[in-house]
Amino acid sequence: MTKPVVAAFDFDGTLTHGDSFLPFLRYLAGDKQYALSMLQLSPVLLGYALKLVKNHHAKARVLAQFFTGQDVQRIQQRAREFAQHQLPQRINPKALARLRWHQQQGHRCVIVSASLECYLRPWAASVGVEEVIGSRLGIAGEAYTGELALPNCYGVEKSRRLTALLGEREAYILYAYGDSKGDKELLAMADYGYYRKMPD
Repeated sequence: MTKPVVAAFDFDGTLTHGDSFLPFLRYLAGDKQYALSMLQLSPVLLGYALKLVKNHHAKARVLAQFFTGQDVQRIQQRAREFAQHQLPQRINPKALARLRWHQQQGHRCVIVSASLECYLRPWAASVGVEEVIGSRLGIAGEAYTGELALPNCYGVEKSRRLTALLGEREAYILYAYGDSKGDKELLAMADYGYYRKMPD
């Protein structure tokens, strides 16, 4: 029996040209508030740039700054708007063509990203991808907590959550696409792994 085929795509830098997380924060907060918040975060961001602060710690500080106490419905509406009006211009056409190829072959396509699910999901739905594994914001009542509901979807967490979704690794053929050290474990588990390139 032929094994099913799964294609797992990182988002930032793989399906897109560059980062989407900081542009989303800027879209959410507006230029003035974004600049003020980033100034307040500058010590931890400098530490991250100098490799003195780990990725998950820096991200936790940024999320706390921008999301603590924010209304869930308002943020989700802004996330849908960002996905509709801002993300399309950031998409890498060659990567999108590769995603479309997998869809045309009837392969199961999954986005596996450290970016936030609140804007990944509406964008993914717009291109016919139903399964998204991303960083999920924690909610208490009708407001965000400023923390993640699950561990940051980066590095080994990507492979762990993809395995939890798909089950026994031997049961399917896996194509994986990534562009950074955060994709190392995802690419390592693939039958066909593509780092910073799309096949012709």
